[in-house]
Amino acid sequence: MDASQVFCPNGDCLARGHVGQGTIVIHSRTPERYRCKVCRKTFSARAGTMFEGLRKPVELIVLVVTLLAYGCPIQAIVHAFELDERTVAHWRDRAGGHCQQVHAGIIEQGNLDLMHVQADEIRVKGCKLIAWIGLAMMVSTRLWLGGVVQLSRDRSLADRLMSQVRRSAQAMLPLLVLTDGWSAYPNSICRAFREKVKLTRGVGRARLQIWPQLHIGTIIKRTQKMRVLEITRKIAYGAMSQAENLLLLSHGGSVLNTAFIERLNGTFRERLASLTRKSRHAARRMVALETGMYLIGCTYNFCFPHHELSKITHVGSPCTPAMAAGLTDHIWSICELLSYQIAPPPWIPPKKRGRPKKRTPSMHTLASHPRVRLRKGVLCLATG
Repeated sequence: MDASQVFCPNGDCLARGHVGQGTIVIHSRTPERYRCKVCRKTFSARAGTMFEGLRKPVELIVLVVTLLAYGCPIQAIVHAFELDERTVAHWRDRAGGHCQQVHAGIIEQGNLDLMHVQADEIRVKGCKLIAWIGLAMMVSTRLWLGGVVQLSRDRSLADRLMSQVRRSAQAMLPLLVLTDGWSAYPNSICRAFREKVKLTRGVGRARLQIWPQLHIGTIIKRTQKMRVLEITRKIAYGAMSQAENLLLLSHGGSVLNTAFIERLNGTFRERLASLTRKSRHAARRMVALETGMYLIGCTYNFCFPHHELSKITHVGSPCTPAMAAGLTDHIWSICELLSYQIAPPPWIPPKKRGRPKKRTPSMHTLASHPRVRLRKGVLCLATG
């Protein structure tokens, strides 16, 4: 146990999220618990991880989550390890929820030069429901940027997906976004990638201006009898020459395409059992789809080496998308991913609003004169 690498998870503590400042000490070794010297509360060493509150061995949980991340159906895990089906589903939801926090704490921090992004949707047939999953990826590093699960394929799905992409991007840098022919994408992209610009002095709302180097391309495929007959490529916003330049810089091909996101869709359909076509493991809850999506996406980003990135033409050694994006320097294990703790933001004192309180007069600020002034000769023994 190393107390210097632990932070206080208490949201009301003044020293929450502080690491290596001497505020945490070891409270007990069996079970492993720490104590904060500021708020004087104890917490488990597993606090903030997927294993918090679980009594099963960590090795068994990691093994089950690894099988789920590779697309193993729940029923196969139930028969192999003699676990309850609800237990396996609960572990999947907990792992997916933890991966969602890791994704927000590492990727959605606005530190990436995206350069080239592709977005697409997956139609999911569940039990008495049809859902849609929107996905987006950074082409140059093959990094999965996020996803959205909804029952309807409407404008809100595109808005939520593009807002998630915007949270991971550095502002005002050249960016090419390629999508299919869905008409909701161009307007959603323009709404997401805007910045406040104050053009006039005085009181008033700042103008929202679209990034000057934003380029939006659409690829429309015309099919007949399951065969692609014609592909139409056009620029919905921006310039074609600059879009082709970004395409070459990101190693995204020689023409506008959505091949990389379609390949990622195949990876998700392969590893998430409920997304498999003509599957008997249809999802019954939207939460199961969302947690499964984040579990597959985070393990894809941090834990599994990418075959194309590992070739000599790119890195030349086993490399994950997170390593290619500069987010980490090694391949994570499943246990490391599930044990990763996101530090809460530092405590900020609330602003003082309203008029300042009036000071109560102290003994030093009282008047030096007595309250009752006596006349000369009154009650004086010397003159009596």
